[in-house]
Amino acid sequence: MPDGRFAPSPSAGLHLGNLRTALIAWLFARSTESRFLVRIEDLDPVSSRAEHVESILADLASLGIDHDGPIMFQSERREAHERALAALLATGETYSCFCTRKEILAEAEAAPRAPHAPAFAYTGTCRDLSTRDRNEREAAGRRPTLRVRGEGHSFGFVDDVMGAYEGTIDDFVVRRADGVPAYNLAVVVDDHDQGIGQVVRGDDLLETTPRQLFLSELLGFAPPQYAHVPLVLDSSGERLAKRHGAVTLDDQSAVGRTPKDVLALFAVSLGLADEGETVRAIDLIERFDPAALGRQPWVMPAWITAAQ
Repeated sequence: MPDGRFAPSPSAGLHLGNLRTALIAWLFARSTESRFLVRIEDLDPVSSRAEHVESILADLASLGIDHDGPIMFQSERREAHERALAALLATGETYSCFCTRKEILAEAEAAPRAPHAPAFAYTGTCRDLSTRDRNEREAAGRRPTLRVRGEGHSFGFVDDVMGAYEGTIDDFVVRRADGVPAYNLAVVVDDHDQGIGQVVRGDDLLETTPRQLFLSELLGFAPPQYAHVPLVLDSSGERLAKRHGAVTLDDQSAVGRTPKDVLALFAVSLGLADEGETVRAIDLIERFDPAALGRQPWVMPAWITAAQ
């Protein structure tokens, strides 16, 4: 059966929305007797913190979410990412881009957005630069990113939660100007190398999936199956974030709620337990039915963030 994974970024601790998605990903894997792997996506050394890694692992364990095998750290995968970049260069489907972020944002805001195109999709300014143009930009000290030629092509797939989805692929970055492999490349390579067959994650990443499937095709990888689950919203309908108050396990502990209480809340929100029922994560495996997952976000009760 296809292995699943949870791949958080250690730029902060996990809030309840992250943890609920992790539980769902774990249930997808365990309900099919598949392995569940953890990967720490720490490509950005500026925002990555070791204490956040420890907090993430402790939070998962406290909810009963176990994992198999050693933890993969994306920052240790540079050699594999560079091999993939070399393979992409060999296809002829990449080019250097010298545009600044400010220029890209200005052009994207002025251009009409194609249906289901990523926000601020690149308009292709540097796609067909002459050798002279490239040399002039390099001489001016501009450090280029590397982009893949998506050229606005459509790419569709069937999501296990959201159903059929078709997105437009822009010319997206696969290597940043500082030489660091971009997220879209790293996640595709790491999922392939880990043997991940089922990617369960928040539906805020749905529009990036056509890009990743396109990369998988260019690299000759068999793509995983995707399941994008609705996000958790606060009681006012905003996307859950740390600024909304008591949204981490530590925050909940401070107002007297245990990880078991939080797990029970998640189980009720997923229709896997009754109000007031005490459950363990392992108890939820036989109750879990991926087909029963809804497409609407879960609005977290106001009392979760209310001070006590």
